Amino acid sequence: MSASWMLEIQNLHVAYGAVRVLEKISLNVAAGEIVCVLGANGAGKTSLLRAISNTMVQRSGRIAVAGQDVMNRSASQIVRLGVAHVPDGRGTFAHLSVEENLRLGAFARKGGFSQDALERTLGYFPRLRERYRQQAGTLSGGEQQMLAIGRALMLDPHLLLLDEPSFGLAPRIVGDIFDILRQINAAHQTSVVLVEQNAAMALNLAARAYLLETGRIVLSGSAVELRSDHAVRRAYLGS
Repeated sequence: MSASWMLEIQNLHVAYGAVRVLEKISLNVAAGEIVCVLGANGAGKTSLLRAISNTMVQRSGRIAVAGQDVMNRSASQIVRLGVAHVPDGRGTFAHLSVEENLRLGAFARKGGFSQDALERTLGYFPRLRERYRQQAGTLSGGEQQMLAIGRALMLDPHLLLLDEPSFGLAPRIVGDIFDILRQINAAHQTSVVLVEQNAAMALNLAARAYLLETGRIVLSGSAVELRSDHAVRRAYLGS
């Protein structure tokens, strides 16, 4: 596998027990690149991210992060390589404060907790600074999504996996979060794999895109190419 890719996937198969959900997936993400994965519900988008982070799925094939094969590595070992996964449903620890959630995000960080990383994260999400001592479960949906992303940033990740960050949020909040993701990518060259049903927003943010249908990649290319594709426009962009 080539070290020039931050993420390289070859011939990946993913299953839950006897049920195979992904077949023959090959996908690459360059250092500093944002790649989005589009597809309908049930296409296998969430399973793809779980396979990368080795959580809750069975997988075969090859996956490398920064040139290092991770197929035989545990989820915690993959995190220590700088892979941060923000799952669908946000996954904050509702009974803990914003501060405690952010500190937990740095648990697997090389060197441990970093005040600089905390200040950087709060700079991106000033609402979290305002809610710093507040219990996470009392935050609004948008604030909880900000906290989930902020907790991932505390790792200083090289690769950020985001699963439906816009789900259930007001358009204005979604716009704010996507603007912040663009800033993070530009400032730190963080590679991003974005799973998203809001195809228009995702294609505006990403450089390249893959389209999943029933467990297989059926189309890939630049974001511009997918925005121009007639089938994508009809099925995902409403035009």
